[in-house]
Amino acid sequence: MASWVLSERCGLRPLPAIPPRVPNSRFQQPISVNPSKKRILPCKPIGFGVRAIQRDWKLRVSAPLSVAPFEEEAETKNWINGDEEDEFDPGMPPPFGLAEIRAAIPKRCWVKDPWRSMSYVARDVLVVLGLAAAAAYINSWVVWPLYWIAQGTMFWALFVLGHDCGHGSFSNDPKLNSVVGHLLHSSILVPYHGWRISHRTHHQNHGHVENDESWHPLPEKIFRSLDTVTRKLRFTLPFPMLAYPFYLWSRSPGKKGSHFHPGSDLFLPNEKKDVITSTACWTTMVALLAGLSFVIGPLQILKLYVIPYWIFVMWLDCVTYLHHHGHEDKLPWYRGKEWSYLRGGLTTLDRDYGWINNVHHDIGTHVIHHLFPQIPHYHLVEATEAAKPVLGKYYKQPDKSAPFPFHLFGVLVRSLKRDHYVSDTGDIIYYQTDPQLSGASQIKS
Repeated sequence: MASWVLSERCGLRPLPAIPPRVPNSRFQQPISVNPSKKRILPCKPIGFGVRAIQRDWKLRVSAPLSVAPFEEEAETKNWINGDEEDEFDPGMPPPFGLAEIRAAIPKRCWVKDPWRSMSYVARDVLVVLGLAAAAAYINSWVVWPLYWIAQGTMFWALFVLGHDCGHGSFSNDPKLNSVVGHLLHSSILVPYHGWRISHRTHHQNHGHVENDESWHPLPEKIFRSLDTVTRKLRFTLPFPMLAYPFYLWSRSPGKKGSHFHPGSDLFLPNEKKDVITSTACWTTMVALLAGLSFVIGPLQILKLYVIPYWIFVMWLDCVTYLHHHGHEDKLPWYRGKEWSYLRGGLTTLDRDYGWINNVHHDIGTHVIHHLFPQIPHYHLVEATEAAKPVLGKYYKQPDKSAPFPFHLFGVLVRSLKRDHYVSDTGDIIYYQTDPQLSGASQIKS
């Protein structure tokens, strides 16, 4: 009877019991109630040894017009929750193109306002000078660590504005972009044109294993060829977060050239003069710092400039790394015919930095920036919101940050423990983990 009640009242069909065979059983077939409207599952006889009790249940039970089977209920629930049986594959070609994304972004987001851009430069430069003056005046070891963090963050903000000059999103005037870019980047020891050109290569080849320029994965053959020290330095904190100056001089493993040398294969022949100009500006800044060290002393230069510079380097390496690594789901990298500008750009990630978003000019709003680097930074948030309906699941919503983005430190550590190399073959590939490094990528005390 329990079986009958379950099947009729709950819509569940338990496995039928197999009754013992009873000789000369006079059990009759169960009677269906309203067979034209509702089919009632047969009631099985209940046997007790060699005798069985026959019951002909002729109950007229009201039932819903339709009872969804268990499987259908599950499917309905999944559909309501927005979950599909087939998991989303970020490596599949998207059902939209760049034109659809561009069309969704309001026209005002493409407008560059040089006066507004210059106002951000003025704001950041005044903050930098004010912080330095205040720290030098107070000259207290209680204040210096706070100054180093704040000033290093402001150096990073200056870098982002120079980065916008390199993309041409600062203004429509190439001369203005070049002058401001050189002043900003040279002041923090970045060769403006050398880095601008290599960063252009990064954007043009984002997501491509071999052709990308910034934080691209190492093919397994190159990874295995690294000596033990180099391998551990690359994946053990804090060393990867100090890599930028060394990258400027010698690029990444497997690549040759320098951002300072006009003959590097990073540059085209007609770009050599630009590289020479930027290298000369960088050299001038080094000479200026050396001269100041004789005026105010090397210790004061160390406190006012050198330590904030390394904080800036940490910001740069951390932010640029997390724009392309560390998502909870592994994201694809491409080569060969599977790569396209759109598919590569969709592997980038937005990050929320809390209060720092405004300080470093919304550089965490990175997906739309990678696809359309001409959009000024002060329009990136609006452009991203407009593009989200088109991007759908190809857009990975960033985790909400507290006022300070301490949550990203855990993301960074986890990624360095698991994202080590990719296969030498295949056109759609994912990071793999080296067991020897998975436990080594942590802070050394």
